[in-house]
Amino acid sequence: VQQELDRRRPGSTPLGTARKESDRVEWLSGILDGTTLGTPIAFLLRNTDARSGDYDHLKDVYRPGHADMTWEEKYGIRDHRGGGRASARETACRVVGGAIARQLLARQGIAVQAYVSRVGGVALEQPPERLRFQDLWNDPVRCPDPATSARMAALIEQVRSEGDSIGGVVSGIATGMPVGLGEPVFDKLDGELARAMLSINAVKGFQLGNGFRAATLRGSENNDAFVPGYRQVHHTGLPEGARIERPAVRTETNRSGGTLGGLSSGEDLLFDVAFKPPSTIARPQRTVDQNWQAVTLEASGRHDPCVVP
Repeated sequence: VQQELDRRRPGSTPLGTARKESDRVEWLSGILDGTTLGTPIAFLLRNTDARSGDYDHLKDVYRPGHADMTWEEKYGIRDHRGGGRASARETACRVVGGAIARQLLARQGIAVQAYVSRVGGVALEQPPERLRFQDLWNDPVRCPDPATSARMAALIEQVRSEGDSIGGVVSGIATGMPVGLGEPVFDKLDGELARAMLSINAVKGFQLGNGFRAATLRGSENNDAFVPGYRQVHHTGLPEGARIERPAVRTETNRSGGTLGGLSSGEDLLFDVAFKPPSTIARPQRTVDQNWQAVTLEASGRHDPCVVP
């Protein structure tokens, strides 16, 4: 869990925020000697580098692109010293839960990895044939292709020097998927994944497989042909590294991204998550204050030029 938090924590890449957080997890309940107890897991992550004074100039001003206005309209109050409940700091808690879930999935033979496939107009031309997890995390952009990563890094540095920000795309792959995960109608695997991803701060788009590109194709171009093949069967009783294969219906391609009819097809789950540019930028922006007067906001403080690395 701590290893995953170290990869996410602010200041872990030179292309992110200048804020530094140790993000050392403090377990309060549910874990003993590194093992879950089956009881609710409670933990604490302390903010050790918060500077509330950096936000004083925002007390009476609504930041374009942020939740300030909607939050105050709904609840009648907001905390200007950051994002409150809309702050991306909450994603640290998701990492803790995800690190535990990753271990449970591994017992079922399922592995999930993700990488940066786009920053602004710079995109990875082809998905990587093989992801080396450690190599990926040694890269400052978390992109598997060194040449593309260098171009992405240069773009991020450029927009930062201009007082601006840039969006990007994180692509993910889940291997070892069984057939049949998901439920009909309202609990389809596609819908559950979309709900989870779109609840992440700054996410504005989600797609599986061909996604929106499928709208430009014909059925003959988008369908995955079925072919006879084999599928590995995971069994916890087997020795480590041992596999059982059985005859199975496979797809020749994976344009559907690993789901059919809302259920997992047994192929790799392929998805893309689009992140908007961070809303806080150093360039002047038109906005209004709490007295409904037009003002110009020029934000200051420590902010990410891009959230995807």
